[in-house]
Amino acid sequence: MISGSSAFSKSSFSSGTLSTRSNPLNLFVTSTFLHCKGKKFTDFDEVRHEIEAETDRVTGMNKGISSIPINLRVYSPHVLNLTLIDLPGITKVPVGDQPPDIEYQIREMIMQFITRENCLILAVTPANTDLANSDALKLAKEVDPQGEYDLRDPGIEFKSPTLQENSLPL
Repeated sequence: MISGSSAFSKSSFSSGTLSTRSNPLNLFVTSTFLHCKGKKFTDFDEVRHEIEAETDRVTGMNKGISSIPINLRVYSPHVLNLTLIDLPGITKVPVGDQPPDIEYQIREMIMQFITRENCLILAVTPANTDLANSDALKLAKEVDPQGEYDLRDPGIEFKSPTLQENSLPL
């Protein structure tokens, strides 16, 4: 699961675009969407556009939210069969058509996925953010308090002083 302080569903394909829907991605160089039966996508710009259009269709044009996932499959003979669920970041202050309890609703949506027994959590936090203030790491620690499933490679050298100073185990 991908969770962080900003939303990533659309931004995986388009920088700077905010998403408010989860986006499961099965990594198997053709793409298909569950909601577009029989249509194959070979251009990631078309994939990005379809993610944006489907999000707007379900959530409206004013930053509404939905826990209904967008199911996208990417087929490739070069990768493992893996399901990636790209979750929205936690919104603290509602904007547009978002409900007053937006933070709670997104937190519950994230918890619905990351509490699954077979889930690996990729907690995304900006490199210039103090990891002690990371919502994604806080949620990961709630689900895995002992850090038993910390998959960080101890051989990785951090080039950024910010990362070196703020490296925290789950």
